[in-house]
Amino acid sequence: MQWVQDPYQSNVDNMNKVRRDASRHFRGKKKEYLLTKIGELGTYSKIKNIRKLYRGMNVFKKGCQPRINIAKDGKSDLVADSHSILARQRNCFSQLLNAHGVNEVRQKEIHTAEPLVPEPSASDIELVIENLKRDKSTGIDQIQAELFKAGGKKIRCEIRELAIFIWN
Repeated sequence: MQWVQDPYQSNVDNMNKVRRDASRHFRGKKKEYLLTKIGELGTYSKIKNIRKLYRGMNVFKKGCQPRINIAKDGKSDLVADSHSILARQRNCFSQLLNAHGVNEVRQKEIHTAEPLVPEPSASDIELVIENLKRDKSTGIDQIQAELFKAGGKKIRCEIRELAIFIWN
């Protein structure tokens, strides 16, 4: 911090040296990373894993692409700020969830001991997880279907508990 506050030539030279060293370091790290990725693509090519090869090539072609969140408001105008998008989604879901007749169904559900739709069973959760397709894009949570399938009984029990919690 002293380098920035004191405008002496020795401090400026030290600051420039540190900047050059940092730039060299990160250039080297980037080069090392790219060589590693190119090596991975070469191994995918050799073992004939075409899917991973083309995915890796597409990542290199596209480069870094920031994600843009845009939604339409009630007047069909585009909004990009997160508060307007959340307000739009809140309004949309409140309209969907507060539809006519929902209160009547809830009143019937309260008066009857048995709910209209039973909570998901362990076999239902098992069936849903088994029907997940491999090698598909992840959703907003960035969790791959392979993780659910390879997770075993423990992860399936946890998913069922989460589903029942949400259900109730």
